Amino acid sequence: MHQIHPQAPETEAICPVASSPAFAPPELLCPRWYAVKTRSRHEKSVSRLLEGKSVQVFLPVYASVHRWNDRNAVVSQPIFPGYVFARICLADRIQILSVPGVVNFVGPQGRPASIPEEELAALRLCLDRQVRMEPHPFLVVGRRVRIRQGLLADMEGVLVRKKGQFRLVLSVNLIARSVAVEVDANDVVPDGGYALQNSLEDCRFA
Repeated sequence: MHQIHPQAPETEAICPVASSPAFAPPELLCPRWYAVKTRSRHEKSVSRLLEGKSVQVFLPVYASVHRWNDRNAVVSQPIFPGYVFARICLADRIQILSVPGVVNFVGPQGRPASIPEEELAALRLCLDRQVRMEPHPFLVVGRRVRIRQGLLADMEGVLVRKKGQFRLVLSVNLIARSVAVEVDANDVVPDGGYALQNSLEDCRFA
């Protein structure tokens, strides 16, 4: 007689990504910089609330002169209105979205997209070195140069000229925003092998 062996019960496959943190996507566990969209004029309050949650926050500001009644007042304004930058693991994104004044993360199709470290590092360096930054129309095309010496040594950006003054334009591509800082033409090293004078003459006029 043939012996009949009972068939082993089928088992459901377990996804290793869901079962073990070791297989989780890197962005879930590794802190990266993200752009957080805020309600109008809520940038500073959102920044304070996030800091209260021990979140690393970056809110670049600049001094602007406003005339109120019969006097001028210097006020601190966000360079990128409507945005705050937060360094988090995406696994913790819910605590960001729950903060009053936060609208959403910035990214394609509503999915948070990280910002390259070097883009924000350039802005942070300007603030740390107390180099004045001003908002500038978004710009990514133009003569790219590098600062070879001084407070902003090794910083790269697009060179523009306005009223005879050269400026270095730094961009955060994810939010399509730029800032400009004044630079000395003698500190600029052009890319692409152009002679320095030719590059300065070819640079964009802001």
